[in-house]
Amino acid sequence: MEIILLKDLGTLGDKYDVVTVKNGYGRNYLIPKKLGVIANSSNLSRLEEIKAKDKAEEDKMIGAFQEIISKLEGQTLKIGVKAGTSGKIFGSITTIQLSQALKEQFEVDIPRRKISIDDEIKEIGTYEAALVLHDSVRGNITFELIQE
Repeated sequence: MEIILLKDLGTLGDKYDVVTVKNGYGRNYLIPKKLGVIANSSNLSRLEEIKAKDKAEEDKMIGAFQEIISKLEGQTLKIGVKAGTSGKIFGSITTIQLSQALKEQFEVDIPRRKISIDDEIKEIGTYEAALVLHDSVRGNITFELIQE
């Protein structure tokens, strides 16, 4: 059975590849989970339309991501933490806390998986986190830890 993949599937192939799979795998797994469609003549002819539609949606998303990055540029996120007298915080700062603080302070919803912190943060101070919203849209956010 030939299938047009609708998503990247590691060892099987990339999005929009036409692959040959066993009938049961295609019929019972790929098609019901909307990971692929049968590669018949009508679906193959629609493939170019689907690619153009996805490209337009991706361009729209890139524009929205760039707006978010420009909105956050030059801003400092303030996060209140509990700390000892020496400035060491209890616990550490995670991407979940950064995501929640971005939502509260700047009304920007960025999933925690799109935020990365290079170092383990254990003291009060000013730090930076990388935002990777898309392969071509990246930025940084500065955040400051303040003792509560």
